[in-house]
Amino acid sequence: MRGIRKAFGATVALDGVDLEVAPGEVCALVGQNGAGKSTLMAILAGALAPDGGEMSLDGAAYRPRNPLEARRAGVQMIYQELSLAPHLSVAENVVLGMEPARLGLMRRREARERTRRALAQLGHPEIAPEAPVSALSVAGQQLVEIARALAVGCRVLVLDEPTSSLAQDDARRLFELLARLKAQGHAIVYISHFLEEVKQVSDRFVVLRDGRNAGAGPAADASPREIVAMMVGSAVGEVYPRSPRRRGEPILELAGFGPGSAPLTLHRGEVVGIAGLLGAGRTHLLRSVFGLEPVREGRIRVKSVQGFHSPARRWRQGVGFLSEDRKDEGLALGLSVADNVTMSRLAGLGPAPLVLPGPQDAAAARLIERVAIRCRGPRQPVRELSGGNQQKVALARLLHHDVDVLLLDEPTRGIDVASKAQIYALVDALVADPGEGRPARAVLLVSSYFPELLGLCDRIAVMCRRRLGEARPASDLDEHRLILEAAGTEGAA
Repeated sequence: MRGIRKAFGATVALDGVDLEVAPGEVCALVGQNGAGKSTLMAILAGALAPDGGEMSLDGAAYRPRNPLEARRAGVQMIYQELSLAPHLSVAENVVLGMEPARLGLMRRREARERTRRALAQLGHPEIAPEAPVSALSVAGQQLVEIARALAVGCRVLVLDEPTSSLAQDDARRLFELLARLKAQGHAIVYISHFLEEVKQVSDRFVVLRDGRNAGAGPAADASPREIVAMMVGSAVGEVYPRSPRRRGEPILELAGFGPGSAPLTLHRGEVVGIAGLLGAGRTHLLRSVFGLEPVREGRIRVKSVQGFHSPARRWRQGVGFLSEDRKDEGLALGLSVADNVTMSRLAGLGPAPLVLPGPQDAAAARLIERVAIRCRGPRQPVRELSGGNQQKVALARLLHHDVDVLLLDEPTRGIDVASKAQIYALVDALVADPGEGRPARAVLLVSSYFPELLGLCDRIAVMCRRRLGEARPASDLDEHRLILEAAGTEGAA
């Protein structure tokens, strides 16, 4: 790809971007949300037409008019949100859009055989072509996506945030699979916000910033901090800031959540993390504390109030919840930034029961500045913002509500490195020793990214098979130990 340009009205998304990938090579494409990665890959995959520039594939001119033409040419993109038909079988998904047919009827035996060959090439012959896709795990569905690419003769494979919804063990198997595909001569473009993955998986990296090339080089020779500096255009400080913290009074107490679970006490002025694999019960725990899911056993005390309450009561008690699913649960995408920020507390924004635009916009503007949300203003629809800025809007709502306890479920999943750093700084500021004035908050943090837990948290509890372990100082733990305990490995303690 040479000199690729693309504009949407007055907004220039790509301004002369170059990208090349060789057979048998993994090239990481990195950059902040809004840097142009998705637009560039949409052009490569035939979903968008460039305004200028040239593309070639194996030395021949390449200009697909639609994604089907791109697939036929051997270019396949696997999006972060998998594009499968869950009610169809594995084989029907693999050949979807390019079905082998005769006299208008699909040749099902040939479709199943193509699927078997593709799955065998991936090293997963145990997946049955007749199985419904809805019965597979997220990792299994991702394999079906890759099998679909191989079944049509894929030469260039693009993976967009492929590990964002995978457990660590599934991510490791994906990396092994990419190594096999690389050895088979596939050219692979790997998009990820996890720079440790970039260094582990890729041979080279290319950085985009504001729609232009901002740097490139061998992945093994660059440190994460150097890559981030290229992404943001300046040197970066500590990824995980640590202001002075002073542990205060207990503010949230949990006990008896499942057989053998240890009690957990959260104090003002601290961040307590909950580590674990997908399905361990971490999200269920946070949702139960907030009143979104029923609790069959256990005790919850918030400040001096004990018992299970509705989310409305939890809000009034000073507890706020940030969902891991910001698009379906955490935000009203069709509403404005101001509406989303203020919707949980409308008091004071006008004479009851009215909400006046002036006071509402003023309240939102203060939080837009405080949380560094990049938007045109309080009235911009949230759906137009990048993922990182959408997450900041969800966090700003908790600050507008002035909660004492923040229940954060995967607060940095799927957002760029710069936005992550800003969220880390915000969490640190919330629990920092305030001196005189408002007391420090308390944060209960669920994350599948163990370096994040180790960098942000004062204490970490590991959850395995719905059993909550004892919260221990983060300084006594490391990533290897967390992985062993999360997997329930014998002798991990």
